[in-house]
Amino acid sequence: MAVPARTCGASRPGPAQTACPWPGCGPQPGPGARRPASGPPRPLWLLLSPLLLLPLLAAPGASAYSFPQQHTMQHWARRLEQEVDGVMRIFGGVQQLREIYKDNRNLFEVQENEPQKLVEKVAGDIESLLDRKVQALKRLADAAENFQKAHRWQDNIKEEDIVYYDAKADAELDDPESEDVERGSKASTLRLDFIEDPNFKNKVNYSYTAVQIPTDIYKGSTVILNELNWTEALENVFMENRRQDPTLLWQVFGSATGVTRYYPATPWRAPKKIDLYDVRRRPWYIQGASSPKDMVIIVDVSGSVSGLTLKLMKTSVCEMLDTLSDDDYVNVASFNEKAQPVSCFTHLVQANVRNKKVFKEAVQGMVAKGTTGYKAGFEYAFDQLQNSNITRANCNKMIMMFTDGGEDRVQDVFEKYNWPNRTVRVFTFSVGQHNYDVTPLQWMACANKGYYFEIPSIGAIRINTQEYLDVLGRPMVLAGKEAKQVQWTNVYEDALGLGLVVTGTLPVFNLTQDGPGEKKNQLILGVMGIDVALNDIKRLTPNYTLGANGYVFAIDLNGYVLLHPNLKPQTTNFREPVTLDFLDAELEDENKEEIRRSMIDGNKGHKQIRTLVKSLDERYIDEVTRNYTWVPIRSTNYSLGLVLPPYSTFYLQANLSDQILQVKLPISKLKDFEFLLPSSFESEGHVFIAPREYCKDLNASDNNTEFLKNFIELMEKVTPDSKQCNNFLLHNLILDTGITQQLVERVWRDQDLNTYSLLAVFAATDGGITRVFPNKAAEDWTENPEPFNASFYRRSLDNHGYVFKPPHQDALLRPLELENDTVGILVSTAVELSLGRRTLRPAVVGVKLDLEAWAEKFKVLASNRTHQDQPQQCGPNSHCEMDCEVNNEDLLCVLIDDGGFLVLSNQNHQWDQVGRFFSEVDANLMLALYNNSFYTRKESYDYQAACAPQPPGNLGAAPRGVFVPTVADFLNLAWWTSAAAWSLFQQLLYGLIYHSWFQADPAEAEGSPETRESSCVMKQTQYYFGSVNASYNAIIDCGNCSRLFHAQRLTNTNLLFVVAEKPLCSQCEAGRLLQKETHSDGPEQCELVQRPRYRRGPHICFDYNATEDTSDCGRGASFPPSLGVLVSLQLLLLLGLPPRPQPQVLVHASRRL
Repeated sequence: MAVPARTCGASRPGPAQTACPWPGCGPQPGPGARRPASGPPRPLWLLLSPLLLLPLLAAPGASAYSFPQQHTMQHWARRLEQEVDGVMRIFGGVQQLREIYKDNRNLFEVQENEPQKLVEKVAGDIESLLDRKVQALKRLADAAENFQKAHRWQDNIKEEDIVYYDAKADAELDDPESEDVERGSKASTLRLDFIEDPNFKNKVNYSYTAVQIPTDIYKGSTVILNELNWTEALENVFMENRRQDPTLLWQVFGSATGVTRYYPATPWRAPKKIDLYDVRRRPWYIQGASSPKDMVIIVDVSGSVSGLTLKLMKTSVCEMLDTLSDDDYVNVASFNEKAQPVSCFTHLVQANVRNKKVFKEAVQGMVAKGTTGYKAGFEYAFDQLQNSNITRANCNKMIMMFTDGGEDRVQDVFEKYNWPNRTVRVFTFSVGQHNYDVTPLQWMACANKGYYFEIPSIGAIRINTQEYLDVLGRPMVLAGKEAKQVQWTNVYEDALGLGLVVTGTLPVFNLTQDGPGEKKNQLILGVMGIDVALNDIKRLTPNYTLGANGYVFAIDLNGYVLLHPNLKPQTTNFREPVTLDFLDAELEDENKEEIRRSMIDGNKGHKQIRTLVKSLDERYIDEVTRNYTWVPIRSTNYSLGLVLPPYSTFYLQANLSDQILQVKLPISKLKDFEFLLPSSFESEGHVFIAPREYCKDLNASDNNTEFLKNFIELMEKVTPDSKQCNNFLLHNLILDTGITQQLVERVWRDQDLNTYSLLAVFAATDGGITRVFPNKAAEDWTENPEPFNASFYRRSLDNHGYVFKPPHQDALLRPLELENDTVGILVSTAVELSLGRRTLRPAVVGVKLDLEAWAEKFKVLASNRTHQDQPQQCGPNSHCEMDCEVNNEDLLCVLIDDGGFLVLSNQNHQWDQVGRFFSEVDANLMLALYNNSFYTRKESYDYQAACAPQPPGNLGAAPRGVFVPTVADFLNLAWWTSAAAWSLFQQLLYGLIYHSWFQADPAEAEGSPETRESSCVMKQTQYYFGSVNASYNAIIDCGNCSRLFHAQRLTNTNLLFVVAEKPLCSQCEAGRLLQKETHSDGPEQCELVQRPRYRRGPHICFDYNATEDTSDCGRGASFPPSLGVLVSLQLLLLLGLPPRPQPQVLVHASRRL
């Protein structure tokens, strides 16, 4: 019988509201449920019983189909539940696998994970590892101080007197335009041979050290040559350290002059653009060279600041911010007659990457106007530093003022805020070329234990914005042994390609005296560092005994993770540390905040919590139980945590001793090994083995077939008790090979998969075996061969019942793929094994449904058929309810999983959309499900994402664009002899070398040649089942286009069964829920700083010493332009000949050793 046509916009009786309009038809959402705004009061007739109301919902006509009643849809749901359960009982083999484990009880033992013992052992192992590095550090620092003290300064030293390996020599020799090639200065540079070393992921030479000197420092200067001379003696200490501890990685001395000497020697990783690497700007150097800082930067934006000078100031502030680490706090303000913050930050904030980004962007918006008011600027800065109601470093306090000059000394301000104790250091920076008297600026610095610097042009910015660290290092040097404490850094990217590392740092002091009876030298010579790769620390943690969802993590005093399975930066910039907070690595909640605080405070603890976890593929959210246990790692700033699900308290350990004693031949002769051989796959199913490090000599491969081949070849040679293999991993693999083969033998082999429209059956185990039956199904198997890295495996362990996983869809499937029956839906469940009072989940089993066949079966199960071949009959005078088969033109029936993704539909045209977020299929219906609390939304941010680089904007409008004089300027003779012209020429000159400074991000200049993406923040949105668990009816309020729908959770699955009228009209399209990851600026930083996360600074602080000599406070010199030089430069520019200036050494005279 034809279904009467429905007219769009026709009047439809029945309630127009979101909630179920009658009592007893389903639970009403709680007060917190989200729903559209309620309309006018409901008339009395809306309270009629469903039996009276449902006939009204039928379309006109005696033979019309009505919307199914609730009990009908509940009946369909039960049929679906029974069908799924029946198939899984027959083919999943959960009960049979339990019996197989019990039958083979003699082949394994049940071991217990004792969280407290485990975490204490791992913490002790990490402490021992780091302690060995500490001893090497101390030997190096002591030796360096003695070598320098014994060194005799040479005024007449020449380049040819010093022989060393210049790490950048090979790259410069390959560049015919290199300055050093033209100068012919390579006579003193060694040429070395290198061998590949997998520990360093690089080619190295263990007989020499390498030297790296920043591009903007002249290698032939007296200071640098003397530095190279005395540091050469470190070579033998480096080698002796390696002899005592062969596991040592990079040993580095970063000198305060900018020279880096490291061991073993390796060529420098030449960047794609200009090499801007300077060791003094590395996170580990900054942390080791001074105590934490509270810094206020004030910038003069009065009208006297010219366009070029203001640009120099903006760049200087950005460079200054790069000298700060996460242990520091900062604010930036501009001033003229009044002072105001440049950003939304009204107080000192942590100098982390995101806050510094806000400052850098805000600084570009500074505009020069008004008159200079030093008093306003300094009073603002002192008020900031005196604010004790905020979190801050509480150590070194300083004010950095950038100005083009002025006459006011603001002595009254210093008398009020800083004298006589002078607890705040003042650093002044004279920026640009001008004729102002700089004496007041010098006086301010000298009177407040600071330093005066000049930044006449772009070339002076980097060196003069980092030299203040020498002044801050004075109290450390004067404190002597008390300050000689090893500090461990945040995680960061090694510049030489080692990957993610942490570094132990130790300052190196100048022990010389200027003369007999003179005061002790106050200069810090540099920082000694030794790298520890994160992978070396990870090797000390248990892996496979913790199960797929157990893990170890570690955090530092800032709450940043040192170890965590979610620490996976997609791209790294070695200018910045990798700072992923523990609360960003996991989904934040109050319990985790408490755990984080306790760990930062160095306490021990244990807590079981209910929390949310994100699936491995980041599409789902599960509510789970986790046990957290934590202890501090002694002698470090780190704390170690262990996370275990309750079902991972116990684990299996294969006990193949009887077989091993019987077989003295290679492992390949062991019982059950034959089922790993490809020759057995046709009858026993295809086997994927997890790519684990079973043996040291096993060659890894991303291709599992090749990896299995390598594994089999190695097993032909290795005996079962071989010392080169991990017996736990190897024996568990063999055990699970046999157990899964018995599942094939007892269950799968004799079943006809086609009868139930199955593409495959499978089992995956903790031991690393994934067996897929039949063998041909392996061709379309796309899951990770490592079960611990497979989303279906981990989710099945965390969820009871059957977990459906539709194929991941980013785009529509091609019809051809459906026709070839290659598209399947995974259904999996964990095997829970009880042995005595010990319960564990050692395996996951499941089936792969044929999408097209099960879509047809879904229609039948959700229909009014009493028999598969007998659809319901409706005569002329009969009345029938609609069902999902006969009325699929009017009725939409779908199965949606707990993440909101389409699993099955009765609409043929939607089959190629299976796996897509349901809002992309039916936005109106998905929004209604969300508003009625069937789904809850969770939003979070991924701070480790990688994004394509943004195309550069118009350079004329770029924040770092170059000042361009007008035509009138060029025609004005006075302009050619002005400071502005001289400054411009210097900028052009330096621009030939530092071309990218005003036009590109330095990170890009320093990045590796392979870098094509930059780090960014992505906003992630996941949905999970809300509070509604039972059957529920509702109406989507769309006026004349309203829709009835029914939704019900399917018992023992992660599915929601939804039946709805198909939309009549298109104008009811409401807001679309988004699930796809989107680019974001992250949470609003201005709001986040108002509620900063708990942290603690380092335990030591050296910011004051009564014996400090502050007389060396800067006596800048002016450099008046020479008319001859100006004319020569102009001629060169006009002729198109690029001048190649010799870079100048920008080192204080006090650096003379």
